[in-house]
Amino acid sequence: MFDLNTMSLPELKKLQKDVAKAIDSFEERQRKAVLAELDALARERGFTIEQVVGVAPATGRKPVAPKYANPADSSQTWTGRGRKPKWVIEALESGKTLEDMAI
Repeated sequence: MFDLNTMSLPELKKLQKDVAKAIDSFEERQRKAVLAELDALARERGFTIEQVVGVAPATGRKPVAPKYANPADSSQTWTGRGRKPKWVIEALESGKTLEDMAI
């Protein structure tokens, strides 16, 4: 295997990163396998997995169009929902209004 005592710090960090990735990948594969088994059992009994666990199917929300753009960098936009981005807060503090930044 590996002699951890002879490995350099960059090698150890890479190994740590690779192990974390392998663990995540393993857990995801296991989760998918269990979900497939549950789905098959539910279908066998005439149900969907959502009916069995009491979860509504995903609605697939549509993305919301941005309403505001950063005057200094038009690639930075905000929909007006959720937390205000830092550039919005800074613009408001400097005396601008949301109407000034409206797209």
